[in-house]
Amino acid sequence: MNPDVDPSRPLLATIAGPCEHEIDIKKSRFIAHLVPVRTVSEADEAISSLRRQYWDARHHCVAMVIGPHGDLQRSSDDGEPSGTAGVPMLEVLRRRQVTDVVAVVVRYFGGTLLGAGGLVRAYTAAVSEALDRAAVRPRALRRRMTVHAPYAESGKLENLLRTWCDANAAVFLGVDYAQDAALRVAVAVGDEPLLAEFISAATGGQTTAHSGELQVVESSA
Repeated sequence: MNPDVDPSRPLLATIAGPCEHEIDIKKSRFIAHLVPVRTVSEADEAISSLRRQYWDARHHCVAMVIGPHGDLQRSSDDGEPSGTAGVPMLEVLRRRQVTDVVAVVVRYFGGTLLGAGGLVRAYTAAVSEALDRAAVRPRALRRRMTVHAPYAESGKLENLLRTWCDANAAVFLGVDYAQDAALRVAVAVGDEPLLAEFISAATGGQTTAHSGELQVVESSA
């Protein structure tokens, strides 16, 4: 299990993929980008990429939250008046309880000063509206289980497992092919016997489910 995960603390949600949203206020363009990341280095790479893409913009303001419980948090006003961009953006991520995401809002100045209050509202709205459009994925702590099957039977067993997962709040993780097919499933802690019984019944006792580590998984719920 990830050593940064504390089973006694709630897990934060994350986003399934990058999201972009633009708002215009008094001719200033605020282009919000949300990028899923796992580390600060990944976040820095995403920021650098957006800086290159929008090289002619005046500001590239940043907020990031990283870690299963959102313990690592950083922000930058990138030249805007102190406290008017990065911190408001970060507060949106905190309030919406998302992690492993970096928010970058690119601003093209439109010629009209917005004032401190106007900037706070603009950067807050840009990130909040982007999150409204993002595919947010809740996370949960699950037990990884592995079922080994011959290649010839793996397709049928995969379909059965996917149906079982849908009915039991479990997540089908995929299939690894080596000497046989290893089908991976993440089940709620305590549901391990249920999966074992299902597999035994479905295969006439020819196949068993092997328990593995606890891991954090995402769902589409």
